[in-house]
Amino acid sequence: MPVLAVFIVVSFMFYLFYKTKYFRTHRPMEKRWISGKSSMALGLFVMLFGLNQFFVHLSTVSIIVGVLFILIGGASAYSGFRQYKHFLPLAIEEAEKLS
Repeated sequence: MPVLAVFIVVSFMFYLFYKTKYFRTHRPMEKRWISGKSSMALGLFVMLFGLNQFFVHLSTVSIIVGVLFILIGGASAYSGFRQYKHFLPLAIEEAEKLS
């Protein structure tokens, strides 16, 4: 599945992008907000990697590893989404105060 491999690479690139933005900002709420976005990207990467296991090798071990990666990636993406939603208004308020 070359399309799945492209999505895996793109999600990892988003993770690296948001991590560099995280280290470059100095605002605390914006840091937490960007951390949520990077957590979503990393969760999507792990989830897509687990889904890719079903297409690469179809054995019992790869199915178990794929399911674990999908569950862990989904939990990470969900946690990142909740963090993103929580800190978005606080980051906007922080940006309005500083400008």
